[in-house]
Amino acid sequence: MNDDNFDTAEPRVAVSESNTSSGVFARLGHLVPLRLPEGTWARRGIALLAGLLIAFAMPPWGWWPLAPIGIALWGLLLDSPSVRNRSMLSAIVAWGWFLPSELWMIKFTPIGWPVGVIVWYGFLAAITGALVPPTHWRFLALAAAITLGEWVRWHAPFGGVPMSMLAMTQARGPMLPIARVVGSLGVSAAVAVAGAALGLLMIRRVVTAAIVFGVVVGGAAFGVIAPSGHSTSTLSVIAIQGGGKQEIRASNADVAAVFQRHLDLANTVTEHVDLVVWPENVVNVTNFSGSAAEAQLSALAKRLTTTLVVGVVEDQGDPSRFYNAAVVIGPDGRQIGRYDKVRRVPFGEYMPMRGLLESLAESTVGKDTIPKRDAFIGTQPNVIQSPAGRLGMLISWEVFFGRRARSAVDDGAELLLNPTNGSSYWLTQVQTQQVASSVLRAVESGRWLVQAAPTGFSEIVDPAGNVSDQSDIGPPAIVRGIVELRDGSTIAARVGDWPALTVMSALLVLSWAVRPRPKGKIPELRHGQGKP
Repeated sequence: MNDDNFDTAEPRVAVSESNTSSGVFARLGHLVPLRLPEGTWARRGIALLAGLLIAFAMPPWGWWPLAPIGIALWGLLLDSPSVRNRSMLSAIVAWGWFLPSELWMIKFTPIGWPVGVIVWYGFLAAITGALVPPTHWRFLALAAAITLGEWVRWHAPFGGVPMSMLAMTQARGPMLPIARVVGSLGVSAAVAVAGAALGLLMIRRVVTAAIVFGVVVGGAAFGVIAPSGHSTSTLSVIAIQGGGKQEIRASNADVAAVFQRHLDLANTVTEHVDLVVWPENVVNVTNFSGSAAEAQLSALAKRLTTTLVVGVVEDQGDPSRFYNAAVVIGPDGRQIGRYDKVRRVPFGEYMPMRGLLESLAESTVGKDTIPKRDAFIGTQPNVIQSPAGRLGMLISWEVFFGRRARSAVDDGAELLLNPTNGSSYWLTQVQTQQVASSVLRAVESGRWLVQAAPTGFSEIVDPAGNVSDQSDIGPPAIVRGIVELRDGSTIAARVGDWPALTVMSALLVLSWAVRPRPKGKIPELRHGQGKP
């Protein structure tokens, strides 16, 4: 089984019954291939395949077992002593991973797609490959480097662009409960470590692979029983989805029609409900206070004796910027709170490095592809006290960031709300990845989450990650449910990303600290010593 010295060089000899243990492990040695092609283009093709496998594990496809397989193939390719080879092959993996899974960017930000995917993601993956030693430790080192790279993508550039994260593959996968213990970064780490276990199995490190895989299984099992807070009361909730076409931006939207669709649908509700959530951006006015829209919404809240949360966009007479807020109206029809969005969408709600990129974008892809104004950055806490409880606000893009949910829980949020607007995007990649992110936020925070979108998806998520009454893309819908207000905390909400960062950083350092020790007369040969 060759597990007695984990850090020795890989034997390049055929497995036979005479030099392995008997039984299933020996048969595994015959069934799993040990060698990859030596040719440059063959290896590049395998790198592209590895990336594609990871991509199709992402929403909207969601074939989650493909992610560990892709990571295992990636690890097999990193046996070259050449840093250049490991970096180049890793960049190809990234292109296979992100080019398909972020196709939505082509129409949303034509200048951001090639820069972000080809340049930035390729660069990060190249660094990942360079950080991995070409020994048997490369599989676990790769898992560690991938996890650290995911953390970087959650924070940079532009405050983070956390799309197509490994954790998203587990919104319907068995490793989801790990989020309750070590957060979404820990789920990404678990997926990467599962890939490392599979890679170790492929090179016949069967016992080591079983131990590593056992750690993942144990983590998921502990997540199932880990604390997740407790219920304090229940309330009825409705999310309003007015419906409409996709790929509609504010510049070409009929904002009055959008508002009217949502108002007409909300007026069909006749029963009392404790909380009504409208999507982001459905009210678009110069000033909300004192507007006709405010009066109509106040009347709706009083008629239903409900707490109403509505997404408002206003410019307040300032032509250089706009405000994106969630406004809370009480059962008496009065405004009782407001939260202005903090985490803005780069290239959507503001133009990063406008002085540099604006002229480039205008000359290459046209003026209509860049935002004309930048959104105001909110400064207030993202929790509003209301008759329906303490409401934690994660407006649209903010639900992709675990730290925004942790901030709300730290401030006493009993329920999380995600008023969002996915109607601007091509395909359903953003919307399905947002649903996955909402699932992760609910599990790692131990809170119910209500998501309302003008054209879908709208849904309710419980703290176990179960999605109920999810709407379709396009048609109008009213999503109804009974949710819990909850107190207490999960381990993940208390510790954040630090456990995953610490363990994976230590594992990466250890992988370089351990040096291969020759074993017997088996030559220390490695594949891929030529060009990538």
